[in-house]
Amino acid sequence: MKVVVDENHCQGHGPVFMTSPQVFALRDEDGHAYVLPGGDDPANEHAAREAAASCPERAISVATE
Repeated sequence: MKVVVDENHCQGHGPVFMTSPQVFALRDEDGHAYVLPGGDDPANEHAAREAAASCPERAISVATE
């Protein structure tokens, strides 16, 4: 699985982190989401997809390889 945050669209509203803290964290400097190390583990697919659906900007993509 590949999880990507489009930094050009992310506005750092926080629902992605609140929905899936095991997959995402927020950067201190701008509040934008990023994928944690291991966040793209296939065991996190459901959580990553929920986070993608919760993103107001649709800045998260989840693809199975």
